[in-house]
Amino acid sequence: MSISDARLAQLGARFAELEARLASGTLDSEAFVAASRDYAEIEPVARVAADIAAMRGELESLQKLEDPDPEMRAMAAEEVARLKGELPEVERRLAIAMLPRDAADVRPAMLEIRAGTGGDEAALFAADLYRMYEKYAAEQGWRIEMVSANASDVGGFKEVVANINGSGVFAKLKFESGVHRVQRVPVTESGGRIHTSAATVAVLPEPTEVDVQIDDKDLKIDIYRASGAGGQHVNTTDSAVRITHLPSGLVVICQDERSQHKNKAKAMQVLRARLYEKMRDEAQGAEAEARKAMVGSGDRSERIRTYNFPQGRVTDHRINLTLHRLPEILEGPGLGELVDALIAEDEAKRLAAMDG
Repeated sequence: MSISDARLAQLGARFAELEARLASGTLDSEAFVAASRDYAEIEPVARVAADIAAMRGELESLQKLEDPDPEMRAMAAEEVARLKGELPEVERRLAIAMLPRDAADVRPAMLEIRAGTGGDEAALFAADLYRMYEKYAAEQGWRIEMVSANASDVGGFKEVVANINGSGVFAKLKFESGVHRVQRVPVTESGGRIHTSAATVAVLPEPTEVDVQIDDKDLKIDIYRASGAGGQHVNTTDSAVRITHLPSGLVVICQDERSQHKNKAKAMQVLRARLYEKMRDEAQGAEAEARKAMVGSGDRSERIRTYNFPQGRVTDHRINLTLHRLPEILEGPGLGELVDALIAEDEAKRLAAMDG
């Protein structure tokens, strides 16, 4: 995908204009924040565009060179070959940098993991997945905070919800949404038979109050006494909160905190994220068919990955990638390779769609 010289010049001019505005000292705080945001967005694109412009200029000069010295001509020919070999890759980098970005990519995210088929073993697997994301988040320098959890009797999670804050959280984790399947011998299995269990992961971009405004009259709020697994963490006061959003039918329950107010605040946070996702899905309805062709359809019922313990492998079914590094992936660091491969595949498909 070759970008015209005029478009390169346009990018360079826009970047120079933003640099000058920021350096002028004449902007009020609101205009400065807006210009800084635009600058941060265009800077990586403008830098690559400048590299391409310089490489093209150098190539043109070398091709016009008519030096009588054969040695100089040979050196020029060598340099021309190098530039012609490197330019397509740099142009591809620019094309990727110029792909339309999902506005939610820069947002923090809400992570929801629910145990699916498989009973206790599914709940233990849900806990394994939560620890994997916890370790990956720590490696990325993100902050993860549990919002609510419904523990199972054997120490896993029937459901766990957490906030992840940091730079580009949703951009990196959005392809994790879907059904994750595990194949292993459960600790409770005496016969050594391999069981298949599943857990559903959903990664939702975190909205602001401006994105999603909720009217109090649209809410039905129930307060009741919390209960915990095996009698643990059972409250003696009515502090658990169930919020029903009447127009959408969405229901959120939070009972982790001993304070009713804290539970309500957390439940509202989860509700806002789910409503924002619903709004985004509806807004993208026209693009739904196109999105299905991409890596991240976001369909929670889609089986996306299998973790096979006997063979020590993890397979991502969307991109047919199998890595024989299951322990490293579950420990967090190995997950980065899967995340990067999914992002690269999505970019490649979107580039191909633009070229087509």
